[in-house]
Amino acid sequence: MKRSQINEIIRQGDEYIRSFGFLLPPFAYWSPDEMKQRRKDISGIVDARLGWDITDYGQGDLDNLGLFLFTVRNGDLADLREGGGMCYAEKIMISRHDQVSPMHRHVIKAEDIINRGGAQLALEMFESVPDGTLDPDAEVVVTTDGIRRVLKPGAILTLNPGESVTLMPGNWHKFWGEGGDVLIGEVSTVNNDLTDNVFREEIGRFTDVDEDEAPIHLLVSDYDTWLS
Repeated sequence: MKRSQINEIIRQGDEYIRSFGFLLPPFAYWSPDEMKQRRKDISGIVDARLGWDITDYGQGDLDNLGLFLFTVRNGDLADLREGGGMCYAEKIMISRHDQVSPMHRHVIKAEDIINRGGAQLALEMFESVPDGTLDPDAEVVVTTDGIRRVLKPGAILTLNPGESVTLMPGNWHKFWGEGGDVLIGEVSTVNNDLTDNVFREEIGRFTDVDEDEAPIHLLVSDYDTWLS
């Protein structure tokens, strides 16, 4: 993706998020230079990979395969292992109309996926076999707003604004905006996008960037290069 495209997606995404009354934290609007100047004080942001995340999964087809994310908070895996402390994370995401986040599961992370507003959010779901690969035949057991649901393999679960689903490690899922764009909330256990995503297809988690202009804000995938 070109940096100019990423910059415009950030501007549009911020406007869309604000339209629902959700405000991002102040660090969301720091320039790259400001982050560099503050580097010694922002390890909590950099190490937890808080911030902007625009991905086309390395496929160069963002309109059909992609996702907008902003990680608002993220705990410590060591706390999760010890059973206390900051064991949670939160993201705000945008799934555009028919823009697919591809089939994947998580190794450790349990998550609530919440339709925060807009159109319907559609999720296609499968269970795992014991080795973690997708099971095309097993029923899928999930909880939607505290209610246990049993779905057929490959069933499409649709969430209206205000509705949510709880996904456990091993729940294979892909999702998209059905009938329009959707603002999505994610509340989860500690998140590590470098190690915790298992995709059904051989694709990447982050995008390759063509630096055709300067970034207005850094992506979390920029931190290692720009802030090292």
